[in-house]
Amino acid sequence: WQSIVSLWSWLVLVACILVWFPVLVIVRLLTAPFDSGRYIPGYIFRRIGPVMATLNPLWRFRYSGTMPADPRRPFVVVSNHESFADILLISHLPWEMKWLSKAELFRIPIMGWMMWLVGDIPVWRGFGPSAVEAINRCRAMLRKRVSVMIFPEGTRSRTAELLPFKDGAFRLAIEAGVPILPLALYGTRTALPKHDWRFGRSVAEVRVLEPIETAGLTLADVPHLKARVRQLIVETRALLTQGQTDLRSGA
Repeated sequence: WQSIVSLWSWLVLVACILVWFPVLVIVRLLTAPFDSGRYIPGYIFRRIGPVMATLNPLWRFRYSGTMPADPRRPFVVVSNHESFADILLISHLPWEMKWLSKAELFRIPIMGWMMWLVGDIPVWRGFGPSAVEAINRCRAMLRKRVSVMIFPEGTRSRTAELLPFKDGAFRLAIEAGVPILPLALYGTRTALPKHDWRFGRSVAEVRVLEPIETAGLTLADVPHLKARVRQLIVETRALLTQGQTDLRSGA
């Protein structure tokens, strides 16, 4: 059963990619004169996540919290990272943001082309000039009133414990003068287990926390800001974990 459902879900993803690609090309051509931040094609591209999650009978994905009143107010959005399925869960959020992603993903045929098309930002791990260029592109998107999405752990945690947060997202927010918008997610670790092509059962949630202003902060405040955001995510993730435990136990 799991293998059959997984095969179906992969076919859904492939079908979505094949259908979305020509649509995005057309939308990008039509909106290019007035949408330099590629907000509209990006928003359409992210709808793949909700469609795939809805059609996967093993998954129940939801989002909660207080959504930004103005979707075009730029934030540096940060989240903990459990699984590749985090991308599909966070894509449920009702606004567009550009993702800072490892450059290898952009080499995937069609899918990678769509990431380029909508303005997502590649970075080569361990290559300093690539990181500098990526941060500069993030700044450019923020100036165009488009949020950017960064996993400050840098990679998926192999355990329930969050990895240390890197400085980049917090330096970017302070230098650009935009707020940090923290997200806490839980439940995706079983959605697509590492080193397994089959999907697993998953009840997952991403919660949008209150934005944290950076006005008046300097780069000397990065360690404190980073620690504050990480602690908020840890505490909220614990609440999400407890909520799912209570739900399973019938409490």
